[in-house]
Amino acid sequence: MSKAKITIVGAGNIGREVALWCSIKELGDIVLWNRTTETAVGNALDIMETSPLIGFDTNIIGTGNLNDTKKSDIIVFTAGLPRKAGQTREQLVGINAKVIYPLIKKLSKLSPNAIIIIITNPLDAMAYLALKVSKFSSKKVIGLAGILDSSRFSSFVAKELKISIKEVSAI
Repeated sequence: MSKAKITIVGAGNIGREVALWCSIKELGDIVLWNRTTETAVGNALDIMETSPLIGFDTNIIGTGNLNDTKKSDIIVFTAGLPRKAGQTREQLVGINAKVIYPLIKKLSKLSPNAIIIIITNPLDAMAYLALKVSKFSSKKVIGLAGILDSSRFSSFVAKELKISIKEVSAI
């Protein structure tokens, strides 16, 4: 059985973490794409160099070439700008739509059978954009937020109550 091909779009903090955890869990071979090729290549190399220490056997490449993502099974979008202090999520819509719109358009053609997972904020708007631009079934475009929000909430509760995170279960 062949491994899944997972493309991660955006090699910043979130993209690097997604690539690392997908590698550790050996979910598939990873293509880490970034508009800055050097960032993608460097982060991919750093992750590959941890494989002997952690004990995972995942192939990961860093690239700035979208063609390297062809025939991906899963495409995870982490690309986009973070919200600045005082900036609302609504103000971020136009900015990040301009970032991911052309990427979704191209990647959905390169990998027409992929599942798209959106992490880019504002999540609901970006997931809807991905659905419309890709023309994929709604079953193949997923916005990832709930678990992250629950994790944040749990962390804040533990901190405020000065208890171990292991004692908190929150949704």
